[in-house]
Amino acid sequence: MLDILNDLIWSKLLIVMLVGLGLYFTIRSGFVQLRYFGSMFRIFGQAFKRQPGQLSSFQALMLSVAGRVGAGNIAGVAVAIMLGGPGAVFWMWMVALVGMATSYFECSLAQLYKRRQADGTYRGGPAFYILHGLRQRWMAVLFSILLLVTFGFGFNALQSYTVASSMHDTFGVPTYISGIALAVIMAMIIFGGIRRIASIADILVPIMAFAYIAMALTVIGINFERVPEALTLIVRSAFGLEPAFAGGIGAAIIMGVKRGLFSNEAGLGSAPNVAAVAEVKHPAAQGIVQSLSVFIDTLLVCTSTALIILLSGIYSPETAEVVGVVLTQTALAAVVGEWGRVFISLALLLFVFTTLIYNYYLGENALGFFSEKRAVIQGYRALVIALVLWGSLQDLSTVFAFADLTMGLLAIVNLIAVALLFKTGLRLMRDYDAQVRSGIEQPVLNAQDYADLDIDHSAWPSADAQQNQALAAGTVLQS
Repeated sequence: MLDILNDLIWSKLLIVMLVGLGLYFTIRSGFVQLRYFGSMFRIFGQAFKRQPGQLSSFQALMLSVAGRVGAGNIAGVAVAIMLGGPGAVFWMWMVALVGMATSYFECSLAQLYKRRQADGTYRGGPAFYILHGLRQRWMAVLFSILLLVTFGFGFNALQSYTVASSMHDTFGVPTYISGIALAVIMAMIIFGGIRRIASIADILVPIMAFAYIAMALTVIGINFERVPEALTLIVRSAFGLEPAFAGGIGAAIIMGVKRGLFSNEAGLGSAPNVAAVAEVKHPAAQGIVQSLSVFIDTLLVCTSTALIILLSGIYSPETAEVVGVVLTQTALAAVVGEWGRVFISLALLLFVFTTLIYNYYLGENALGFFSEKRAVIQGYRALVIALVLWGSLQDLSTVFAFADLTMGLLAIVNLIAVALLFKTGLRLMRDYDAQVRSGIEQPVLNAQDYADLDIDHSAWPSADAQQNQALAAGTVLQS
């Protein structure tokens, strides 16, 4: 039954929705992900600034990258190549490129409809823009349940299984030992709340991402003359033009879309929960920054894994018995020696660790939509830790199929909501564009201009108030 439902959702419905809506958003927005690509890095520099007690835009970006860059980038890419051929990587690229536009709009909407909490922090995400933007509480409840089950429970067990099997393959560490260690470290962090989670993520994420990309560049440098051949293989396989993969175009597209969404999460509705937490002057600025995280995840990190595998010389359609993270480890070891296997295990440990705490936060955010009672949250934390331990001991084929199903349903609900709120997203984008054209370096949202919408005005001081704050801060700095 799970296989039948997954086939219906992934091979038919979601391919049309993800790619179709992504293209629609891209064209209607004038290719917003490309127009602001150069500005992403300038806005990225501004993202380091934050108000005391609030998460900066940079911290929200690192937290979302922490979730996007995980087992999907190492094990997921290997699975996609083995089951869909090298052409699956091409379709992962396509999903990412159009997904950057989808991510821009879903994260901008999450910022617009965020709510200020009693402690001064913010909470938001698809459940909030569904409830306050579409006024459909049942749909918001459904999304929150799917988010809780998919990330809070299913994906955490899956990530734990991946790292436990990697550590066992490389170091011979019993899987239950890895599970216990992950559970203990998780407990120490998640009981510290969102600020501690963010402070961990904005240190670990840049280190792990740059180290992994540097390793991929090393592999590329050693096999530089074969890079054009590998890229040609990816493109030809994507369209069934490679003899070894002829007829496999359908598998390439399905695996590329499925593993691409699992990896970069554009349109899935997970990243907006984190994007809403940041303190920014205009929602569109956070949308631009979050588009960058899709680029980092797929175009940089996933491509790094694909090139490591394809340039190693060990890959062939007949090596199907070596799958997942073990394939990536074996490929790197073939190029740089056995220490490459150790490197992949350690990189995966960091990737999975940050993804676990990100998944936990998404589940807590979903739970907060129903109840913020301390006993409920503490019970959720205990259950997450138990599932991390449980996941390290399982054969997760059924759990993976279940997670794929709930992830697909989650994406469908969110994409419908973003499509219905797209005019509001365009309104935000045009407001931001107009301010940029008028020479304003940091556009500001004037909440009074959106008085017709159900937004939390306490989360958005008026433009005049924000400008007065900036002037006051400049006077203090001068004195």
